[in-house]
Amino acid sequence: MRNNWKQTWNSSLLRAQLLVGTVLMTIISCMLPSFFNLIQKRDGPVLNDWVLAAIPPHNVSVAIFMIIWGMGAYALWRGIEKPTIYINYLWTFIFVTILRVLTISLFPLNPPAGLIVLTDPLTGVFYGRSTITKDLFFSGHTSILFLSFLCLERRGDKILALVATFIVACLLLIQHVHYTIDIIAAPIIIYPVYKLVRYLLN
Repeated sequence: MRNNWKQTWNSSLLRAQLLVGTVLMTIISCMLPSFFNLIQKRDGPVLNDWVLAAIPPHNVSVAIFMIIWGMGAYALWRGIEKPTIYINYLWTFIFVTILRVLTISLFPLNPPAGLIVLTDPLTGVFYGRSTITKDLFFSGHTSILFLSFLCLERRGDKILALVATFIVACLLLIQHVHYTIDIIAAPIIIYPVYKLVRYLLN
């Protein structure tokens, strides 16, 4: 671990990617609560989602939190072990966050019928104190976990992250937090963004 960080810090390119990325993500994180409070005031259509219509809503917030927090902590540990994992995740997350701001702005939606509000203390850092239900297309929770799958390098880690992504995606539907299209679109959108970021970083 020490050698990995020493090599990273001794590389001017990697050092710049690490520092600039961290500063940018901090700035974006500070701006997000205002954005989410703004989009919460808008009205949009309620989509006719036949998948959600077939699922009785249940509150599974605790399970969602446990998986996201657990996988997040595990991915962070791998990022501490190997800084390039952290750098890849950081910069892809920056691009994905900017893209989510764009898609949420372009496609205003009202939350699904039967929504049970997901109160997440972890992502509450970005949302502020308000209850946000209109940050729909595309799913941020699914994005976070699928991004872990892409950035982690060991086969066992990837399998764990992929399983976590699938389970949380199902739980989000059970709680009617997102439309089905929000969930499906997340990995489809994120994969090319990840490949682009890897290309730019290299």
